[in-house]
Parts: sequence; structure tokens; C-alpha cells
Amino acid sequence: MPVQFTVITAQSRESPDEDTGISMQNCSILATEDLYSKRGSVKSYLGRPWRNYSRAVFLESYIDEFIAAEGWTNWDGDQGLDTLYYGEYENYGPGSATDGRVSWPGFHVMGYEEASGFTVSSFITGQEWLDSTSFPYDDQV
Repeated sequence: MPVQFTVITAQSRESPDEDTGISMQNCSILATEDLYSKRGSVKSYLGRPWRNYSRAVFLESYIDEFIAAEGWTNWDGDQGLDTLYYGEYENYGPGSATDGRVSWPGFHVMGYEEASGFTVSSFITGQEWLDSTSFPYDDQV
């Protein structure tokens, strides 16, 4: 397919006041062997808006080289580009450079304070319920 691409996240909200979104922290963003072998013909992105108010962040994660330099892509023309919030904080690896990322107003190379709002405690109040699941998590940036 000539315009085939893959995305890690696709998110939307009904309004900017919703406290939902996707926060990926301390993750390894890696391609399958099949996708990696097609990296010249199939572009891969961290995410794209799925309607308006999309919100997704990647914090302190390893991003492999299969992610396109622009990092993020649109879905249907300009839909959602003026209302999204995408952020990256202290990621590392060959696909983590932010100097070639999209220039959308809602894309942020985040600082410590901004990234802190997307930790387990701040974003999903995980300290109140995750301990009972024995699921490991990092609560700091």
C-alpha cells in the first residue's frame, strides 16, 4: 500500500477538560522484525490524533530508529492538529531526537515540571490503586 504507516498511539477526548490521554513512561518503543525490515517503505510514528483534543506523551523511553524523524502524523487532513497535546521528555535512542519533530503548536519538548504532570500519581492517581495489583510502576520523572 503506497500510504501505509503505523502508529503507536491514537487518542481523542470529547473536550479539553477531560483528564484522559496516553502516558508512556520508561517504555521500549521497538519494531517487530517484520516491521523493521519494511522501515524504508512503511513509516512509523509515535502517534496521531483520533479526532479532537488528542493527548499523548512519551517520557524517559527508548525510541528505536524505525520511528520517523517527524515523530507524529496527522490522520485526516488538519483535523485535531489545533487541539492536540503531544509531548516528549528525556527519551533516548536513535529515534528520540526531537529537532526534526512536527512543528504543530500542540507538540512539546517538555521540561521536568510539565512531564511531572504525566506520572502515575499525577495523571491516573495510581498510588491509590496500582499497589493492590502488584503491577510495577515508576512514579517519578
